[in-house]
Amino acid sequence: MTSSTGILPDDFRLFSVSGIAVSSGLFLGLIGLYSLWAAIRNVYFTPLKSIPGPWWARASGLPYAIHLRKGDIVTWVHQLHEKYGDVVRVSPSELSFISGETTYPEVYGFRTGKHKTEAYLKDRTWFPKPLNGSYSLIASDEETHSRYRRNLSHAFSDKALRDQESIIQGFIDLFIQRLGEQQQQGNEVDIMKWFNYATFDIIADLTFGEPLYCLRDSGYHPWVKMVFASAKAISFLVTKNRYPLIKYWDRLRDYFSNVDGDVAIRKRKEFFQVASDKVTQRLEKDTDRPDFFHYIIQGQDSVQKAMSRPEMDSNAVLFLIAGSETTATVLSGATYLLLKNPDKYAKLVHEVRSKFKSMSEITVEEVNKLEYMIAALQEGMRYYPPVPTGFPRVVPRGGDNIGGHYIPEGTAVYVSQHAANHSKRNYTDPEEYVPERWLGDERYKDDNRSSTQPFSFGPRNCLGKNLAYAEMRLIAAKLLFKFDLELVDKELDWMAANKVFTLWEKPSLMVKLHSVQR
Repeated sequence: MTSSTGILPDDFRLFSVSGIAVSSGLFLGLIGLYSLWAAIRNVYFTPLKSIPGPWWARASGLPYAIHLRKGDIVTWVHQLHEKYGDVVRVSPSELSFISGETTYPEVYGFRTGKHKTEAYLKDRTWFPKPLNGSYSLIASDEETHSRYRRNLSHAFSDKALRDQESIIQGFIDLFIQRLGEQQQQGNEVDIMKWFNYATFDIIADLTFGEPLYCLRDSGYHPWVKMVFASAKAISFLVTKNRYPLIKYWDRLRDYFSNVDGDVAIRKRKEFFQVASDKVTQRLEKDTDRPDFFHYIIQGQDSVQKAMSRPEMDSNAVLFLIAGSETTATVLSGATYLLLKNPDKYAKLVHEVRSKFKSMSEITVEEVNKLEYMIAALQEGMRYYPPVPTGFPRVVPRGGDNIGGHYIPEGTAVYVSQHAANHSKRNYTDPEEYVPERWLGDERYKDDNRSSTQPFSFGPRNCLGKNLAYAEMRLIAAKLLFKFDLELVDKELDWMAANKVFTLWEKPSLMVKLHSVQR
């Protein structure tokens, strides 16, 4: 028996073809209405409504997610800041700043004085869940982070660096030797790859007591490709986790194709497992070699420092990614920029070759005295920051004032490194590569140099900063002492071919090497 509702026909049956079609239509209509209301609410009925940004980004997080997956997020965010100013609402609850001189201390700084509020915690929605349940140093909570740093600070201390210098120098000398062999054979070289060979061998040896043998074999170890894929997977995982529509789209797509994002996610799991296996092997060794695990093991007797085995595994993965790819990125970017600016290249070459008479004189202590070298690399990190996007933090309870704006609690905020570094607000001639801006040149006296923080800022800044500085300065100095470099394609716009998936996805950088005649 049926009765008419006045809305549905008398012969309506829910599980008939027409019933399923009508029910599906109603369901999709309700989703559409809810999405429309959510978009209107996000644009007009939120405490963030006064923060500028394109309406479609204020309405939905999908535009941000799409650009993140396309790899052009850096370009998009830069364009938004050029149009809207110091702070831009890039998604309904996410703000990007370029006012580094205020935002870094307000968001990332120590919670003292006028900044004495609750800590701005890492926004974990932008970090994939750890495969073993333990977050590494980069995404840990405040208490765990403090314990990690008490343990790991010894591994990255000045004393440790002095003890590790002979290890680092050995790999850099092998790097120069291998390039010399390539040069003698008349080969053009992809210097970007060779920087990766060196930095991956160094960080693997300092982590596990054994390199990946990239330099020995003149090629990528399978791990390196896993590292690249693991970093790339983050962009796909976080968008999938934050936006259900993308998650369902990915599931539908998986039935028909095997795309880069899925491969990257699988490689991330494989990489974690092989890193864990290496930790096991290192813990079984009885050695006083001054690698990172030497110091980690020493801290195991202290409750304030001890790390669990899953925590060791997670941090080992972090060391391999953060301690290799970022340093190679700085060297690749600086090399390209120097070769595109012959006058700057000539100044740096003169400084290196006039100071040193032999390779053995090039030490960590001595390269730290090369003023133009330091400025050239610093300008390289401004122009081409190794981590070009922001480090997201969450505004604590009660909200706070950032850059002159009241921001409610729960909002994700950060300084967008690349956008800040390329803004006329912060730099004179921001699209020019000018090491002299770091050396007191009068033209650049008003540059807002504090807006460039390639190693982040405050109590959670990069623990391996001094190691990275030592590596990049030693590699650059020995490379320029031994060889003259020349771009194979002098018209190459290498920067334009880069994409960003958490870190830079870099194309080949082909150069010719010429031995320096003395």
